[in-house]
Amino acid sequence: MTSIQNPGAFAPAPRKNWLALTVLLAGFFMALLDATIVNVALPSIRHSLNATESTLSWIISGYALTFGLALIPAGRLGDRLGHKWVYIVGVALFTLASAYCGFAQNDFDIVVGRILQGLAGGIFVPAVGSFIQLLFKGRERGKAFAIMGSVIGVSSALGQITGGLLIQIFGEAEGWRWVFFVNLPIGIATVLFAIRLLPSGGAHADRTNRMDWLGVAILSASISAILIPLIQGQQDGWPLYTWISLGAGVLGLVVFGAWQVAFTKRGGSALVPPKLFKHADFTFGTILALVYFAGFTSIFFTLSLLWQAGLQHTALESGLLTLPFAVGTAVFSSQSSKWAAKLGRTVLLIGAIAVAVGLGATWLILSNVVVSDLNTWILLPGLLLAGAGNGCFLAPNVQFIVATVENAEAGSASGVVQTMQRLGTAIGVAVVGSILFNAVHVAPDQNMALYELQFASGAANGMLMSFLLALAAVGLVFSLPKRVAQHGGVAAPVASE
Repeated sequence: MTSIQNPGAFAPAPRKNWLALTVLLAGFFMALLDATIVNVALPSIRHSLNATESTLSWIISGYALTFGLALIPAGRLGDRLGHKWVYIVGVALFTLASAYCGFAQNDFDIVVGRILQGLAGGIFVPAVGSFIQLLFKGRERGKAFAIMGSVIGVSSALGQITGGLLIQIFGEAEGWRWVFFVNLPIGIATVLFAIRLLPSGGAHADRTNRMDWLGVAILSASISAILIPLIQGQQDGWPLYTWISLGAGVLGLVVFGAWQVAFTKRGGSALVPPKLFKHADFTFGTILALVYFAGFTSIFFTLSLLWQAGLQHTALESGLLTLPFAVGTAVFSSQSSKWAAKLGRTVLLIGAIAVAVGLGATWLILSNVVVSDLNTWILLPGLLLAGAGNGCFLAPNVQFIVATVENAEAGSASGVVQTMQRLGTAIGVAVVGSILFNAVHVAPDQNMALYELQFASGAANGMLMSFLLALAAVGLVFSLPKRVAQHGGVAAPVASE
């Protein structure tokens, strides 16, 4: 009797492919961990290096900015040259930048180190998704992406608490350095195993299609020109240069858009393909990505500084404060893709509403509860609810935004959305940081009671901005399609070295 093979069935991926995935996710975990672990170290860095308020914002925003700007060109470079060595070089650079941050002696060192870390993260992270496409097929590909989603949740849960534990163990004065040094063994091991386990090949892009390096330069300069006044303006008293810089940044974005159109007409591969924005829903979706990430990522900056610099709690206590949010994210993100398949866009709407309600509750508490009565337990319900909502939203949101364009444009669209997410983080921290520090006018050694009161007021104002951004995200969710078709392309087998 002749058996009929299911044309949709694939042979199981060999063990070496799953080992390669482990190596890829080790680097991915390190990059995501560094996006949150540093928050609890900010007050210690401020004290140890006598860092300015703007430096604290640059430590977070600089990382997110260069991370986001590197994603698309790095992905294109991997397509041209193969993703193996792009990944290895990126992880190696990230490890070296982590060491540089750990040995920083002043404001300049720590900001440069964080900018290099972000650049390196943006170089190697796109290779993770590309390799999953190459190494796995059918249901195993879905399983690999689900594991990747779990890593996102776990890194969020571990970031703040790990930073707090490291500072608790090694001391408030110099313990912050170990927040960066912890990357060294992970990075070195990842590089060594990546050389051995990751397959070569995978380059497939047309090498005659020119890379848009001028577009990268224009976009980088424009976003930087907008961020500089947002971060430095409040500290410097909003002098004339801040307004000139803002205007130049906005003008630069217009020039960037015009250049993308011109570069595409010349046959080049534009950094942000203009045809994507012929889809109005995609345009609103990218705004959603920016607004949502600006809202939720900035709360860690606000709460960490309030708890440590404002209210004199330890780094570990600060990590425990944000643990409910991280746990909610980790638990609910593990199920969000399954719920999205059943409920469609409703999952994103529920998630965005939960985030808005949770942040709104946190803002009301910070605004109305006496400073001396603020504690972890009173903030727990709102942060847990916001974290659960974030878990529902975080994993499926890119898929729904990308679904607004044609399948052939999905790769470019995904890169643009992820870039907008990182730029949202950079802008959100810059804006919220400026709002927070604008309320603090006395030093703790002058009048501690007034200092705590002003810091709590600034934190409440910053949380209000995060809440308003979350509310805007709720409205923007309706621009996305109600459902997303589940696609699973066939990956060619890749031989390991």
